[in-house]
Amino acid sequence: MTKREMTCIICPMGCSLTVELEGEEVKSISGNTCKRGAAYAQAEVTRPQRTVTSTMRCDNGEVLSVKTDRPIPKSKVMDCMALINAHTAKLPVAIGEVLLRDVFGSNIIATENREG
Repeated sequence: MTKREMTCIICPMGCSLTVELEGEEVKSISGNTCKRGAAYAQAEVTRPQRTVTSTMRCDNGEVLSVKTDRPIPKSKVMDCMALINAHTAKLPVAIGEVLLRDVFGSNIIATENREG
């Protein structure tokens, strides 16, 4: 049996969590003060995901802040960044506008308004 120690990031409490695994199966989770902490630990050890925040070039040479509209598999973050870096946003752009669709189950959206 293996143990993984982690800090919960779901709320400001920052509980110290211990996850006991047998192979890839979670056997126990301890240290959490709420159910959300247990769910976080379960997901983090079995299928870690991340929201990607970055910048994308615009057609006028400036940069635009962007992010995924939902978390993607952690193993795909660098591939996601390569797609973002290969794309150029055509101005004007509005907050929430989809700039790239279906990137590992998420869309890349603008997080700011930018005039042309």
